[in-house]
Parts: sequence; structure tokens; C-alpha cells
Amino acid sequence: MDVRELLRRSGGPVTRDRIRDDLAALGLGPGDTVMFHTRLSAVGYVPGGPQTVIDALLDAVGPTGTLMVSCGWNDAPPYDFTTWPSPWQDALRAHHPAYDPELSEAEHTNGRLPEALRRRPGAVRSRHPDASLAALGPSAAALMADHPWDDPHGPGSPLARLVALGGRVLLLGAPGETMTLLHLAESLAQAPGKRFVTYEQPVRVDGVRLWRTFHDIDSTDGAFDYSRVVPEGQDPFAVIVRAMLDAGIGRSGAVGAAESFLFEAGPAVEFGVRWIEEQLNAPA
Repeated sequence: MDVRELLRRSGGPVTRDRIRDDLAALGLGPGDTVMFHTRLSAVGYVPGGPQTVIDALLDAVGPTGTLMVSCGWNDAPPYDFTTWPSPWQDALRAHHPAYDPELSEAEHTNGRLPEALRRRPGAVRSRHPDASLAALGPSAAALMADHPWDDPHGPGSPLARLVALGGRVLLLGAPGETMTLLHLAESLAQAPGKRFVTYEQPVRVDGVRLWRTFHDIDSTDGAFDYSRVVPEGQDPFAVIVRAMLDAGIGRSGAVGAAESFLFEAGPAVEFGVRWIEEQLNAPA
């Protein structure tokens, strides 16, 4: 989409002040700890791009607030490299760089904002290579510390700590399927057929590069088979988020040209767990 079309959709440039004011109208305020997901093109033409959005978010939460994003690792080795011919596996194991929280790029499919935030001075990124998150603000270190190696979306994870801190989730023009917090609901939910993955990635522990095996819910293809309860072609998380909004959980409003939503993290997870258990434990 070209700049003129973005300008037309947003009624002119979406400036830092405009984003800040729209966020305040949505309900984001000083002292908030908020995990955000953004589709920048939905907002309109933002002079300065990701840095302007981050500045506006910081304006909204103030010096006592904290921002948090999902990063992942863009250059992680493929999950299935253990099926490659042995010489290829040996070469990868010998030469693939270890995950580095300060240098390893955030997953590109998460958009431009996570990479921009994790590179900000003072930002803290968690140690888990595949499920890494980053945060900026007074609560950043507490949120990111000792990210569990296994079940990294579950208890003790930065997602669980966001809930414990009374945090919030902002979908800034981003669709419901981007709500990473619902992986915590999947981790906690008790329903048949929960799916798990085991994979290897190189990390650095006490200065030593080593390959570690990780165990987690399947956050790529889904921790559960939702096909019985989710219409074909729809994303399960998007369906859960819509049901959440229909139940009166969350607030909606425009930020620039983007339809945006703000949720309390605790009630969102509770709703997600309840929805998964009720839907998947019901008789077929």
C-alpha cells in the first residue's frame, strides 16, 4: 500500500501525539504493563514508523509503565533438521551460532515493532530462543528473568508474570490470532489431545555454547485440534478473541485508522482456559 493510500485511510499523518491520545481514549494509561501486537499498515501513515509507535506507547504508559512484545528467533535452526542427512546435521551443530538475546533478530513474521523494541536502550529480552519476549520499562527485568526452558508459555513464563502483575494486552490493528497470551491458556487448559513438540536449539549457558532440547506445547500448528469447534478457514485464537469481546471482555476503539482492542491479561487467560475446556471436553 502506497503512502497516499495510507494517508487517505487515516485522514492524514498518524503522529505520535495522535497515537498517544487514541491509546488514552482506548483506556491505556500511566503505570500500565502492556503486551502489544501491532499491524503497522492498519494504523495508517505513521511518520517515523515503528519508533514513533513505541514512543507513543511509552507516552501512554509513562515512566512507571512497561511495554512487552513477543520476539522469537528469526534465524533459529529448523525444527526438522534432525531428519537431515547426518553430514548436514553435523555441519549445523558445529557451526550454527547460539541464540543471543542482544543480537539475534526477532522473528520477522511478528512485524517490525518487536525488533525495534528489543533494540531500544534498556530493553530486556528473555533467554528462551524459540519463545523469547522482550520488555522495556521498570518491570522488564522481572518479566523476563529465568524464562523456563521447558513449557515456556506456561507457569513461570513472562506471559504468566504479565498476568501476575495485572498486565494488559493491546491489539493495535493486529488480528485476534496474534494474541500470544492465549498460548498460556493452552498450556493451562485440561482437554484431551493436547499436542507437544520437542526440538533442539543452540544456546549459551554460563558462557558455553551448547545444544539444548526443549519441550513445549505445539504453538505453531496448535496445542489442540480445534477443527471440531472452529469453522473451517478461521484461526482458533481469532475465534476465542471474538468470543471474549462478545462476552464483554476487552475494550475497542480506533488508533489512527486501526481497529484496536485492549484486554486485561488475567480475565483473558481465564476466558481462554474456560473456552478451550468447555469446547473440547464437550461430547462430539
